[in-house]
Amino acid sequence: MEQKAPQRIVVIGAGIVGASLAYHLSRKGAHVRLIEAGEIASGVTGRSFAWINTTYAGADPIAPLRGAAIEAYHRLETELPDLQIQWTGALSYSESAGHPAAATLLSATEVLAREPHLKNPPPCALYRAEEGALDAVQATHALIAGAQALGAQLLTQTRVTGFQTCNADVTGVNTTAGTFDADLIVLAAGTGTRQLTQMLNASLPIDASPAIFIRYTAQPGLVRGIISSPSMEIRQSADGALVAAEDYLGEASGNSPTDIAWHTAEAIRHELHGVASIEPQTVAVGFRPMPVDGIPIVGFLPGIGGVYVCAMHPGVTLAAIVGRLASEELLDRQSSAALAPCRPERFFLNSGTDNAALTR
Repeated sequence: MEQKAPQRIVVIGAGIVGASLAYHLSRKGAHVRLIEAGEIASGVTGRSFAWINTTYAGADPIAPLRGAAIEAYHRLETELPDLQIQWTGALSYSESAGHPAAATLLSATEVLAREPHLKNPPPCALYRAEEGALDAVQATHALIAGAQALGAQLLTQTRVTGFQTCNADVTGVNTTAGTFDADLIVLAAGTGTRQLTQMLNASLPIDASPAIFIRYTAQPGLVRGIISSPSMEIRQSADGALVAAEDYLGEASGNSPTDIAWHTAEAIRHELHGVASIEPQTVAVGFRPMPVDGIPIVGFLPGIGGVYVCAMHPGVTLAAIVGRLASEELLDRQSSAALAPCRPERFFLNSGTDNAALTR
């Protein structure tokens, strides 16, 4: 006799991915407990440029996921009125590859019409009207509030210390706030997911990939959309702050995150008219959970019953669609073809598990 779908679900990690999972699972009637070692969005979610960017250079095994990401966010907007997304479009002129079908090629005059403060508009640029950005912290709070309205429970400052097991199944989670029984555990703790799987003797190869997130105080109205160029990757948030993303180059003098923030400020001055003053307000390094093969890890952990993993980059882009598809897999028993390339089985030899776990 087929076992019923899990009803008591513990989601570990209250970043935007865990928040999306908690919301979508709660919406389907599961009893969800969301556990976070720190505070809401205190990991990489709070240090994210948060560009909902659905394009990718080269062969892309998760193209269907990216392609569904924007529609998933539009759907969330209808369900969660507090969710705030800026659908501003994105200009890019740092790509050396061809012209993606999803993008419009703009002339320098058309670029200036969209971003009139540019001092040195390129001869041409790619424009993707459907893309946008969000405040990842605000979005995470909105998702969690939506989950709580549906009965989900949230525990912050609660660290996982181990798991309860029976034979080869995980039946609960041990935490600093006590032990919680569960029909299913979902691991969505970003770079912390690797340590959690190590507790289960099934470590997944997830690296911590650093990037710099910068918020500047500046004049409002400098940038209308997202600009990605050889000199800068910037956007202006709803509160008027300029937001930038940069590569992390280490902590050596001249390359430290603070140094990079000031270098980027000078680049912005050089590229934009009207920058009367610009000063770093927040400079932070975010550690993105990067599976070694670059493909998200989404699915049941092989050889261990009752554990489902969601670890990915780009987490902000994929949070809405993965939250929906994972909830359908877990509660409706609908295995998603779009998630097929993401299964954890690819890291385990002779696993023999595959998606049969969906029928447990």
